[in-house]
Amino acid sequence: MPALRRRLLYLALGAALIALLVVAPSALADALTPESGGGSRNATDIDTLYKITLYIAIVIFLIVEGVLIWSLVKFRARRGGPEAAQIRGNTPLELGWTVGAALILVVLTVITFMYLGDIKNPPASSPGGLGNASEYASVGQPNPPKSGGRTVHIDVNGQQYIWRFDYGGSQQLFSYYEMVVPTNTTVTLSVTGSDVIHSWWIPKLGGKVDGVPGYENETWFKVSKPGVYKGQCAELCGYNHADMRARVRAVTPAEFEGWAQRQRADIKASQEALSRQRTEREKTNQVD
Repeated sequence: MPALRRRLLYLALGAALIALLVVAPSALADALTPESGGGSRNATDIDTLYKITLYIAIVIFLIVEGVLIWSLVKFRARRGGPEAAQIRGNTPLELGWTVGAALILVVLTVITFMYLGDIKNPPASSPGGLGNASEYASVGQPNPPKSGGRTVHIDVNGQQYIWRFDYGGSQQLFSYYEMVVPTNTTVTLSVTGSDVIHSWWIPKLGGKVDGVPGYENETWFKVSKPGVYKGQCAELCGYNHADMRARVRAVTPAEFEGWAQRQRADIKASQEALSRQRTEREKTNQVD
């Protein structure tokens, strides 16, 4: 009796969990597939390609497991039944599943290459993006088309345990932890590391990109609407790995220009203050 009650309790708990997940479908959102929804086409294409492969794999799994279970039931040993037939091979069947598997592989290969170009190659900036003239260039990957307006290139550097973002340009512009980008503008990234291997990952804006010391990996994204997109380092990089978070804040081009101007002014003011402190310290040391 206690064993029966235990089974009923487990069944009730399982049914309650399933009911909660059905009532709150967002609890399983993107649990089995990559995230998308940040407006960046490469993230959407990665998600779509993953789902196509997953659905094909599910169909194959159900067919194989269904045939296996059907065979186990139909041809199971029965008391007093005839001895099971010993089948050594079936050439048409073996040829069939070999050719079928090859065709599935060809289909997946074709679909992958159909999406791969859009995932890898940065597109032009959209109307309403940043400015009209090209200012930044990407490194190690195809350059975004210049006809779409300016693009922004950012050097992403992983350090134990924080991210640094360098925007380049004649005046120094950088930030830590939060990357600010303009909407409707193609943003290309060169990702590296200063100490150990890190992994740049903003799930809604694309796949993971390793930051390897001494080597640069490239990726891109283009956000279509303002918002904050959170991520984290996806490579175990030390005891504070769990705290190595990052986020991308997408703002309008006008807001981006204002932020960049304020950030450059703050950086310049900090450098000048530090220079004055060093000069005063040197003077004090000379007097002593």
